[in-house]
Amino acid sequence: MIFGPGKLKINRLASGGLITNYNCPSRCAHCLYNSGPDRETDYITEEKAGQCFETIRSLGCRSVHVGGGEPFLNPEGLASVLKAASSTGMGIDYGETNSAWYTEHDRAVSLFLRLRDLGLGTLLISISPFHNERIPLKKVKGVLAACRETAIGIFPWIAEFFNEVDAFDDAASHSLAEYEARYGADYLKKNPSRYWVHFGGRAASTFARVFDLSPLDDVLSRSPGGCRELADVSHFHVDLYGNYVPGLCSGLAIRLRDLGKGLSDSDYPLITRLYAEGISGLLRHARESHGFTSRDRYLNKCHLCLDIRKHLISTEADQYPELAPSGFYDHLKI
Repeated sequence: MIFGPGKLKINRLASGGLITNYNCPSRCAHCLYNSGPDRETDYITEEKAGQCFETIRSLGCRSVHVGGGEPFLNPEGLASVLKAASSTGMGIDYGETNSAWYTEHDRAVSLFLRLRDLGLGTLLISISPFHNERIPLKKVKGVLAACRETAIGIFPWIAEFFNEVDAFDDAASHSLAEYEARYGADYLKKNPSRYWVHFGGRAASTFARVFDLSPLDDVLSRSPGGCRELADVSHFHVDLYGNYVPGLCSGLAIRLRDLGKGLSDSDYPLITRLYAEGISGLLRHARESHGFTSRDRYLNKCHLCLDIRKHLISTEADQYPELAPSGFYDHLKI
């Protein structure tokens, strides 16, 4: 069955990252990948990391960032990833952390010195009210100090929030409600314009409670064609299971071995339909073939897509292996 004139083919990669794990001490309200403490504790192996790096390099990308989940939950695993990068000639742009793991300065310094020698030159350190809901800023300050002592470059994400977070007790975590009480009831509504947020994963349900929802017909009319962002390679991710995430569509997966060739409709019926027909085609398919009943209003087409996919994986998981990893959909509220 052919859905459209052109098949989705990922034959080059520009800039992206490796997801080492999905487990995370935090459960940030904006998390695109629905990471959290209830996610699987699997961590990428050195062998799998090497395979991912080789494929990524073969498609033209020479350096990546390393993120999660929280990569620092498994320091030995992270060290293995850096070794795999070195052995395959893959550069490391930066590592990512939310600092939840931090306990002692000397221990952090010792770890950073080791990781620096293995190729970690810069660390993206999360600083935001979303993270502060579960991670005291004092831990972030500790990681910042350890970076400075070990000459690890600091990529604060994002520095603009630091003073707002620091206005609270830095030894404690603080709810988003506390931020709204201090900075105004529209504080959360303003955040997407200050902090890059894609309304997928957990962010979809978070911001569906903040912004006005649109009637279903309006959502569909705003997106009449195929979802061409599935082909976007400007900020790609490959995860620990060897899944390539098309565009920023977390919860959809293309097998690493299928990159570089046109995707078949039989292997990827949902992704190819979305690429050719867009959200309207996926909705029609879900209604006609799987009894899906839509809501009256949605935040946007990604919110609707998540609702459809949540229904499909709960009723037809075996039919759609591209709905992966399955843990993404566990505990995901739409």
